Amino acid sequence: MINNQDKVAVVFGVRNDSSIAFQVALKLKQSGCKVVLSYVADTKEEVLHLMAQNGMESSLATEVDVRNEAEIQDFLGEIHKQLGPIHYVLHAVAFGSQNVMCYSLPGTDAPAPSYIDIPFEELMDSFNISAYSLLRICRVAEPLLAKDASVLTLTYNASQRVFPGYAGMAINKAALENIMLYLASYFRKSGVRVNAISAGLVMTTSAGGINGVRKLRKMGKFTAPLGNISATDVADAAIYYFSDLSKKVTGNTHFVDGGFNIMGVAIDE
Repeated sequence: MINNQDKVAVVFGVRNDSSIAFQVALKLKQSGCKVVLSYVADTKEEVLHLMAQNGMESSLATEVDVRNEAEIQDFLGEIHKQLGPIHYVLHAVAFGSQNVMCYSLPGTDAPAPSYIDIPFEELMDSFNISAYSLLRICRVAEPLLAKDASVLTLTYNASQRVFPGYAGMAINKAALENIMLYLASYFRKSGVRVNAISAGLVMTTSAGGINGVRKLRKMGKFTAPLGNISATDVADAAIYYFSDLSKKVTGNTHFVDGGFNIMGVAIDE
């Protein structure tokens, strides 16, 4: 039912093959899209390898710092010049230092940084990368988007609930969801839709470095009615938003977490 033949998709945020963003990129490729990925300096080799391995054209892949509007402009402008209007954009970029997220490192006895002491400058840098970058990317992309284009971002239930070890990043996710809502309203004039997927805990490379994440994953296994999820589960939902099936859906936060978000208490059966 989903035919994205020759449509153009841009994915921000692939780190490696465990990334949710990479699984979404694969689904886009399989549906017929021309997929272009961005990368940062320390992910370049891995991203280019994954693109070559999976038949994605790497000539337009570019190093992009989402804090730098000129770099985004150069990246998206070249894609538009070479491939035409952009149909789909995935924003899967996030970063928070240990001091922002307030987690302790696995295998150490050092206490986690305190929420009350989150450094303002580090929080603002994290916000810039994790939340404001969606607004920045959409501002640059606006004149380059196809009619009825779709923009999707990734969020997490910590925007609404307390998850120790994610603390300051939860501020960013709450802001990201609000930015998504206002962008959905802003783009009414052009028919571009903007949505978010709130993904359950996936054992990505980033998540693996946070103390307590495996305990939370274990809790999810029996608390969520449908159990834990994988990055592929998120990608399956994302392809709905990156298709004509969602042409009248905007401003939506779509939970893909096995139902974890509906539970008030953990249930051990």
